[in-house]
Amino acid sequence: MKVAVYNMQGEQVDEVELAPTIFEIEPNIPVMHQALVRQLANKRLGTHSTKTRAEVARTGRKVWRQKGTGRARQGSRRAPHWVGGGVVFGPKPRDYTQKMPKKMRRLAIRSALAAKAQGKRIVIVDRLELDRPQTREMAALLERLGLAGHSVVVLTGVDGDDNVKRSARNLPDVRTLHWRYLNVRDLLGHEYILMPLDALRQIEALWG
Repeated sequence: MKVAVYNMQGEQVDEVELAPTIFEIEPNIPVMHQALVRQLANKRLGTHSTKTRAEVARTGRKVWRQKGTGRARQGSRRAPHWVGGGVVFGPKPRDYTQKMPKKMRRLAIRSALAAKAQGKRIVIVDRLELDRPQTREMAALLERLGLAGHSVVVLTGVDGDDNVKRSARNLPDVRTLHWRYLNVRDLLGHEYILMPLDALRQIEALWG
C-alpha cells in the first residue's frame, strides 16, 4: 500500500510504501475492542465507596417500642430503608485492572493502524516542525492537509516537537502523542492520524 507524502504547504512531494505486516493486515475487531475495554478499565481509580449500616454515623437507639404503637417494628435508624441509613450492596474500593497478553496488545495496535490506513485516514508529511509555538499556524497546517476532524499528531521526540505540542494543545480536536505511546483509545477515538516520515519508520520498526 502506497500513500502520498506531503510537505508543510500541503503539496505532495513523494510516495511511501507502508509496511504490509502492519497496514495491510485484516483488522481484528474483537481484539481491538478487548484492548480498548482494558485500557479504559485500567484508567479507573476504583476509589468509590459507600457506607454500610455498620459504618453510618446515626443513633443506635431503637426508633420506637416494639409493641403497642400500631406501626411496623423498627430496630435502627441505620437500616437501609431510612433516609441517612446504610447502603445495601453499594460500591467499595476495588482494582479494575485487566491483563492482556503482549501478542494481543501488539495485534490490537497493528489492527487499529491497519484500519486507519485502509480507510485512508493516515496523512504523512516529510517533516513536522514549527519555528515558534502558534496555534494559528498549527490550525492552518491541518486545514491545508485536509484534516478537518479529530486528529492525532504523532511526534518523534526531537527538539522541535515542543513547538508543535504547544501549538496544538489549544485545539480541542487535536491530540499530540509520542510515537512510542500509540494506543488503541487514541487511534480509534480520532478520525485522522498525522505523522512525519521519521515517526512512520520508527512505528514500522517497533510494531512490524
